[in-house]
Amino acid sequence: MDVCVFNARPYDRAFLDAANARHGHRLRWLEARLTAETAGLAAGFPAVCVFVNDSVDGPVLETLAAGGTRLVATRSAGFNHIDLQVADRLGIAVARVPAYSPHAVAEHTVAMMLTLNRKTHRAYNRVREGNFALDGLLGFDMAGKTVGIVGTGQIGLIVARILSGFGCTILASDPRPSAECAALGATYLPVADLAARSDIISLHCPLTPATRHLVDAALIDRMKRGVMLINTSRGAVVDTGAVIAALKSGRIGHLGLDVYEEEDELFFEDLSAAVIQDDLFARLLTFPNVLITGHQAFFTTEALTAIAETTLANISAFERTGAAIHMVAADRIAGPGAAERSGS
Repeated sequence: MDVCVFNARPYDRAFLDAANARHGHRLRWLEARLTAETAGLAAGFPAVCVFVNDSVDGPVLETLAAGGTRLVATRSAGFNHIDLQVADRLGIAVARVPAYSPHAVAEHTVAMMLTLNRKTHRAYNRVREGNFALDGLLGFDMAGKTVGIVGTGQIGLIVARILSGFGCTILASDPRPSAECAALGATYLPVADLAARSDIISLHCPLTPATRHLVDAALIDRMKRGVMLINTSRGAVVDTGAVIAALKSGRIGHLGLDVYEEEDELFFEDLSAAVIQDDLFARLLTFPNVLITGHQAFFTTEALTAIAETTLANISAFERTGAAIHMVAADRIAGPGAAERSGS
C-alpha cells in the first residue's frame, strides 16, 4: 500500500524502514507536519501515517478524503489530535498503537522525580564549571514519601511498582481502579483528597473533556505547600497559568513536564536559534525548580521498535481486510478529539 508518512524524523525512517522489510509498503517520507496547508500532499495515497503533533481535524480530514485517503495510522497511543466523528462520517478508518513500552514513560517519569529532587541536572553543570559546592542542591529521601498517581493504566501501574520499591506510600485515583495497583498497597481516593495528601503527584491520565485542566487553581490550592508535580500524560491536563502562579507562590515546589498544552509549535523542532513566542512557556523556563523535556518519555529503542511494527501491521491488516488491528471507533470517546484511557 502507498503510505504518506508525515512528520518523519530520521529515527522514524530508521525504525519504520526496518519494520517495513516484513510488510513491503511503499512509504513516502515527508518532514512536514500534517496541517491544513500540507494535507494536499497526501492526494492519491490511500493511507497516511501521522504523529501526536500532527493536526488531523475536520478540515484536514476533508482534504484527505477528497484525495482518496481511507486510513489514518497514528504512531501513538493517544488520538486526541484526530477528530474521530469527522473521520467516521467520511469513511476514514483510524488506527493507533495502543501499547508500545509503558516502561519507557514510567521510567522517564521517575527519572524526572529524581532529577528534580537531587538536582543532578544543576550539579552536572556546576561540576563542569569547577564548582563543587553543595549549596542549593539539598534533596530529600524518597523513602517514606507519599506519591499520588492519577491514572493507573499500564504506565501508572509501573510507576507505582517502581516507587513502591523506593519505599513510598502510594495513593491512586482512577474511575476504574486497578486490582494490580491495589495489590501493591495503593489506596484509591478522589483526586481532591489525593492532592491534599501527596508529597509528589504524577499524572498518567488521558486527555478527555473531564480531564482537561484537571490540575487547575482549585486543585492546586488543596495541595501541600512545596508539592512536586510531574506530568508525562497530556499537556492540557494541566492549566499552565495556574501552575505558574503556584510556582511563584511556592505552593508547587518542583515541576516536571514532558508535555505542554501548546506544544504543537514547539516540541520535536530545533528552535535554538529562534525566539520562543509562547510567553507562558518562556516563563516556565525561568524557574530553577522546573524541568521540561520535549515529549521525550516514549523515546526508547524498545518503544520505537514496537511503534513501527504495530503501525505497519495496522496498515497491512487494513490493506488485506479493510480493518486495521487496532482501529479506533468514534463512539469510544466522550467528545470530539477526546483520548482513551490507555494513551500517552
